[in-house]
Amino acid sequence: MGMAAWRPWLTDHGSLTLRLQARCDAFRVLRLNQAVGQPFPDEAPPLKLRRHQCAMIREVLLLCGDTPLIFAHTVIPLNGQRGPWQALAGLGNRSLGATLFADPRIERFPLEYRRLDQHHPLFLAASRHLYSPVAMLWARRSLFALEHKPIQVTEVFLPSVFNLTELS
Repeated sequence: MGMAAWRPWLTDHGSLTLRLQARCDAFRVLRLNQAVGQPFPDEAPPLKLRRHQCAMIREVLLLCGDTPLIFAHTVIPLNGQRGPWQALAGLGNRSLGATLFADPRIERFPLEYRRLDQHHPLFLAASRHLYSPVAMLWARRSLFALEHKPIQVTEVFLPSVFNLTELS
């Protein structure tokens, strides 16, 4: 599928969680992993992290019933995780998006989006949740800041997001 088909999903500045909930009665979040680790090389510079500096990494699936729609990967620098973002550590299977859009003090920076192929680690991580193999996936990334402490959220769109009307 070309960029034109994905553009409405990639460029929407609202809450992705709310958009999915509006299309799926059985929407849920499944936390896959949350641990201290190293961000991917392209994630560290926007967060002003040094090479090999650790951060809290949170990965979740956004699902409609049992169907994965989005693979989300969040990087929280440790100085922010112990500061204004400390509540994120206890989210569990709750949506980060609901938290980010509920607090008017949180600033969102412009969205970036790109195609991911089998050479990008996020493609490999997201591909584990596909029903059939694909050559590429689209992703969008955004920085959010609270009290000048940034976090980075990357959302990898799985092809099943186009089937929402059939799933709900």
